[in-house]
Amino acid sequence: MNDFGFDLDFAARPSRLEEPPAGDIPPRRIDGQQDRRPSSCRVNPKSAGVPPGQGGYCSRVMTSAGMKPGWEAARLLAAADCCEIEPGLTDAEFRRIEEEYGFEFADDHRAFLATGLPVRQPPEEGATWASPWPDWRHGDPAKIREHLEWPVEGVLQAVEHGYWHPTWRQRPADSGEALHEAMSMLDRVPKLVPVYAHRFLPAGHGAHGHPVLSVWGTDIVYYGADLADYINHEFDDFSAHTPDDWNPRATVAFWQDFLS
Repeated sequence: MNDFGFDLDFAARPSRLEEPPAGDIPPRRIDGQQDRRPSSCRVNPKSAGVPPGQGGYCSRVMTSAGMKPGWEAARLLAAADCCEIEPGLTDAEFRRIEEEYGFEFADDHRAFLATGLPVRQPPEEGATWASPWPDWRHGDPAKIREHLEWPVEGVLQAVEHGYWHPTWRQRPADSGEALHEAMSMLDRVPKLVPVYAHRFLPAGHGAHGHPVLSVWGTDIVYYGADLADYINHEFDDFSAHTPDDWNPRATVAFWQDFLS
């Protein structure tokens, strides 16, 4: 039983990652310090059309279109001055994390964490999460795995209490068989990666611009049209940054069924 009331028993599934391509000049992080990453994994923010001071990171083949939302989200978070931000994750750290936990960050999420790693913020009375930001650098691996499994375990807990989504095939009459079938199905669904507390982005190299999802069991809602929009909503005035035509659209398999 973990801190969130879920019973977890799983192992990380490693994945092979390729070496990143060569880039050009080292970017600067949002704090103005020189990036210390190897020159083999740097991109020139100026040539990518990114304003000075928004940093940059390149893993394998990442387009500027995929990275710019992450840089913008990092800039907005720094401007919000709501949490402590450590130097961004390095190429070696990304490789370790992705191999250890068996997923790949989406391009915008990766660029966000490479620009600066949010780790701590002042505690809020009544807050559900004592440490809402996942500490990818120094965090307890067991806690990080619990955070990664939060969406799946929430759905399984709902199934144990009788939930069954209408798009799934007929629920087995036996509750144990229903849970086993749900577990088998959930083992194959796209991985969601925590951004902050129970806000998640889908994993996947080459992906970017997906809405941020707020996940609490089977209660799943949009919390940002993309990563930058989410930062505005979570750490600023939601209504002030929500246009009249705000209408996010999820495209991630399985999880999008909870949003219709």
